[in-house]
Amino acid sequence: MPASAIRIGINPISWSNDDLPALGGETPLSTALAEGKEIGYEGFELNGKFPKDGKGVADVLRPHDLALVSGWYSGRLASRSVAEEIQAIGAHVELLKYNGAKVLVYGEVADAIQGQRIRLVERPRFHSDTAWREYADKLTELARFTLSQGVRLGYHHHMGAYIESPEDIDTLMALTGSEVGLLFDSGHCYMGGGEPLQVLRKHIDRVCHVHFKDVRKAVVQLARNNLWSFPDCIVNGTFTVPGDGDIDFAALLDVLIHARYEGWLVVEAEQDPAVAPSYAYAKKGYDTLRNLLAATHEQNPAQRSL
Repeated sequence: MPASAIRIGINPISWSNDDLPALGGETPLSTALAEGKEIGYEGFELNGKFPKDGKGVADVLRPHDLALVSGWYSGRLASRSVAEEIQAIGAHVELLKYNGAKVLVYGEVADAIQGQRIRLVERPRFHSDTAWREYADKLTELARFTLSQGVRLGYHHHMGAYIESPEDIDTLMALTGSEVGLLFDSGHCYMGGGEPLQVLRKHIDRVCHVHFKDVRKAVVQLARNNLWSFPDCIVNGTFTVPGDGDIDFAALLDVLIHARYEGWLVVEAEQDPAVAPSYAYAKKGYDTLRNLLAATHEQNPAQRSL
């Protein structure tokens, strides 16, 4: 596998948080882009500070020679029809296509509590086989549409939403067609009760996008014991960048490489930049993944030509 098959990108959440605008709200997008490029990142995902049209996004990325990795889309398939969702998602798909992004980050926000100070145990759930099947069928149809436009839907399992636990991921993957890709997020996986390595191995054939987020296991335990909300988890330091927490990213990367994964590794960590300075933590995440990739290629030189 050539080294270029895997690229390292970042989400601007290290600089400013869309769910909690007070965290880094004063930091302009240009600062994040300039610092990310200086560190070595090849691309950025979208956040709320980016323009909302394809040309506008291209215009802010071009001066920094950065690629558009992907972009979050707030979907509501759990509460509306496929036709309504296709109409709503169209502009976002076009924005991604215009900038050469091949994956769309789909996050289900219908009934979600991720941005609210509500205990995570009160998240929405599908309570019947019929409800699961109806949702999965709609998702497959939507994914078929985005794929027809050249963009694969990567489903983001997420705290505070319908698909959070490893059992949720299992069910969704079993009920949806192969058109539906999986965005594997190591931090959400662990926080949702899963063992990241086990979940990645199980669903590697569906993984089309990767968020590498680390966790501080002691803080995760506090979050569970004290029934925190997702915002509580963020401000209290549940998440951090790779290399600063307790997840074994070398093992995860090994699975991806052996599966010939070709795509982005996106550093993402919901933190307060006043506590976890943006540049320092973004650099730690980048250096960790760059060193792991380099070590992997040194240990497996034959893979360079695969």
